[in-house]
Amino acid sequence: MDFLSRAADALWNPWLLGLFLLTGLVYSVGSGWFQIFGFRTWWQATAGSLLRRQKGRGGGLSPLQALATALASTMGTGSIAGVAAALTLGGPGAVFWMWVSALLGMMTSFGEKLLAVQYQRPGPEGGLRGGPMYYLRDGLGSPVLAACFCLAGIPATLAGGNLVQSSSIASSLEAAFGCPRPAVGLVTALLAGLVMLGGLGRIAAVSSALVPVMAALYLGSGALVLLFHWSSIPRALGLIFSCALSPAAAAGGGAGWTLAAALRYGVARGVFTNEAGLGTSAMAHGAARTAPAQQGMWGIFEVFLSTILVCTVTALAILVSGLPLSPTGLTGAPLTAAAFGSALGRTGELVTALSLLLFAFSSILGWSYYGEQCLSFFFLKEKEPNRILAVFSLLYRAAFLGCTVLGAVWEPGQVWALTDLCNAMMAFPNLTALLCLAPQAFALLPHQSGGPVRRIPRSKCIK
Repeated sequence: MDFLSRAADALWNPWLLGLFLLTGLVYSVGSGWFQIFGFRTWWQATAGSLLRRQKGRGGGLSPLQALATALASTMGTGSIAGVAAALTLGGPGAVFWMWVSALLGMMTSFGEKLLAVQYQRPGPEGGLRGGPMYYLRDGLGSPVLAACFCLAGIPATLAGGNLVQSSSIASSLEAAFGCPRPAVGLVTALLAGLVMLGGLGRIAAVSSALVPVMAALYLGSGALVLLFHWSSIPRALGLIFSCALSPAAAAGGGAGWTLAAALRYGVARGVFTNEAGLGTSAMAHGAARTAPAQQGMWGIFEVFLSTILVCTVTALAILVSGLPLSPTGLTGAPLTAAAFGSALGRTGELVTALSLLLFAFSSILGWSYYGEQCLSFFFLKEKEPNRILAVFSLLYRAAFLGCTVLGAVWEPGQVWALTDLCNAMMAFPNLTALLCLAPQAFALLPHQSGGPVRRIPRSKCIK
């Protein structure tokens, strides 16, 4: 698997790192740093609307259902295991670059979700579908790049959206309860298969129930860990900033961290936890029946919650615990569990295991939908069921559930290398489209006055 690691590093350093940051910078500057100065506008349109009950209309999902489905995939093992891996491989400075990528990624995510709704298409049974493949084809006018995105997206759903999640579930339950990994894989595949049979409606319903519970459980437990180690928080923050630009000097050269490693793993794991720039979560938002700008602001909120809040809690919990950071020592989910256990004892380890189980399982559900959307792009006729698609969908589901079982017994380090490679192959066409279609996104940007969101018509693709 050294080949996979070398191939992923070759794509990420420096080309893809720069492209992710450039895209976020273009959208941030072009919008007047809307994620910062328009905070009141997007916060009122998202978190401020949570008390208002919303329902999907005309076969589409509500904006909140689309967000829950997207968060089900974004708040996966990257929020727990991925952050811990970034710390051991890139040092505390990786957290700083994770923050930077998230700040810029908030506007990248805004552009993705806005364009996904703007170019959404009618689907079978009165539903809607949208995502990078449609704004690549209909907005950018490049069916070739749209096909390339889908061809990269299918293996990405099997790797990062499945193998990584299943591996983390199995390793966590094995460490916490001694559960045999093959059995965990089989049970996870069975439960996922039952939900997948219900299609997007059932996935959205399960996600809407799981996401609030798992977010409250993990953030609440993480807050207790930080409260227990509150005196160490200033030191942890200082370590993050001092290691960000001079990791070797800050660590005394003993850990072997470098600026390149901090940047590479900080941005890569940040992207994996919020998916801004990959285009995958845009497929869930593209099923919402709403205005493009409205759903774009839910994209900002998605990155804020998944990375700025959840990943920061994970990183600070590990740093304040005082546990050693080394690629040869504890890493991934076991490191996070040990950090929570340092303050909460056995309860902290169990909470981490349960949170990881919920995060990873919900992520598997979300990514299974993304894979089927990529597959349907090649075969689906609008509003018409397709027998060929039905056959390929059945084969895809079988392969997806087979990967769930395989991930439970596969080496996690190998899975991460494969995930980074697949994400890189999927991100290139999506980021290209976002840069080329940026003027269209800016034209639909809501005012930063804090007033009501403008109701902008959806694309003419929707009849």
